[in-house]
Parts: sequence; structure tokens; C-alpha cells
Amino acid sequence: MDRPLASLIISVYDRVDFLEVVLDSVRLQTEKRFEVIISEDAERPAMREFLQRYAYEGDLYHLTQADTGWRKNRALNRAVQFSHADLLVFIDGDCVLHPRFMEMHIGRAEDKAILAGKRIKLDPESTRWLMADKGHIPGFQRHLARHWFRMRRAGCQFLEEGFFIDPQGPLGWVPRLRRMHQLKGCNMSFSKQAVIAINGFDKDYVRPAIGEDIDLTWRFQRAGYTVKSVRNLAVQYHLHHKETWADQDENLQLMLAKQAADLYVCRHGLSQT
Repeated sequence: MDRPLASLIISVYDRVDFLEVVLDSVRLQTEKRFEVIISEDAERPAMREFLQRYAYEGDLYHLTQADTGWRKNRALNRAVQFSHADLLVFIDGDCVLHPRFMEMHIGRAEDKAILAGKRIKLDPESTRWLMADKGHIPGFQRHLARHWFRMRRAGCQFLEEGFFIDPQGPLGWVPRLRRMHQLKGCNMSFSKQAVIAINGFDKDYVRPAIGEDIDLTWRFQRAGYTVKSVRNLAVQYHLHHKETWADQDENLQLMLAKQAADLYVCRHGLSQT
């Protein structure tokens, strides 16, 4: 296709089954003028073989790197450098997209704005239902409305984030009231110029969480950018799995030290400074 309007960067590690349903949701997008970059923090044969046989109609690229520990930020920087679009949209490989997800990110992009959304965290049964048939993806909102109380009892979290609200509809005023104060790496977008201004993702973070999103928040703001919400507009459904996060205190202390030194342009990012 001609130069894409956006690059959708999908971070993955080892869940090929999750990535398949995520890509199924990507194929259902109402806005299709974007490329897909699979950013793998590993080099797993199963992932490569799946992507070689997956029938995707658009431009899809697969970037890998040796699995030597958590190096998601390094992988994301490589995806930024590889991308062919001025707008970068980031999701994780366990987040299924509402059909208008890319339409909302692309249509609401601004030069000085960082777009931030959230996700509904599904329970195990809802995850199985969504993965059972790609035809369930566009109908998930109806499923959520019908099974709200059961899903809540089963452990589904942030259920209100699972409803798409048409900005042109009678409830279009609701998303304007919903704010975001911190980025979530699974649902954010910004221009390539913006991420270059802070030298990309900070590779000093070698553990999950904070370094891939919360750290970006204050750095973007110091560089003159504003965080804007796309809650209930860019909607996604987080598939259930056991959390593998380590203690975040080490990353938090690292971020506080960088804030104290005002290192919003990181030293080890897209380029070494």
C-alpha cells in the first residue's frame, strides 16, 4: 500500500494462541491504512512458523531478538526505527481490539498529544469464549452487557472499559469526561517525532512495568506533550493469563532517580547519549 497512516506495534513473547486472536481482531478494523509490526522479545520458532502461515492481507513485519531476559524496551526501539509511518500505535499480544480501535487512534492523533487508553481484563471463561470464534470479537460488547454480573463475579476487572461509545452518538459526551494521567503500554499512540524527542524507550529498565509506559508519561510531559484519553473509544479486551510481573520497586526507584536528575531524554534509548 501507499505510505501507511500508522504503524501498529504489537509486543509479543511466547503466546502464539493469543496473537492469533489479536491478529484476527486487527483484520476486522474499520480503518485499514496501517502496517503491523510484531515486536518479539525472543526468537521462538513457533512464533515465526505461525506468522509465516497466517493469512494477513496487509503489510506485516516480524522483528526478533535473542531471548536474554526482559528486553521489551530494546525491542520497541527497534520497531520504532523500523516503522514506515509517522504515527505509532502500541498494543500487547494479549489484547484483542474492538473493530474501531485503529480508527479512533488514527482519527484523534495530534502533533503534541499522546493518546492513552485502557483495557478490560477478562476472566478465564470470557477469554475462552472470545478465543473460540473470531466472529465473537465484534459482538463482545453485547456479550459483556448480557453477562456483566457473572463476569464480575468470575474476576473480570475494569468492566466499564469494555464498552465502546460512539463519539458521534448520543453518549458521545461520556468519553470526554474520562481522563488519563498515566500511559499504559498496551494502549497508547504518539508520533515518531514525539518519541524521538525523548530518545525512545529507556533500555536501563530490565524488568517489566513502569519503564515501558509510566516512565514515558513524565518524560513526554517534560518534552511539552499532553496526555489525552481515548477511554471507551480505543477499546481492547485483555485475555486472561497468570501475571508474571516481578516486584516493581526496583523500577520505581530507578524512575524516581531519573526524575530527580531530569533525564527525560534518556541516555540509552533509540541512540546512546
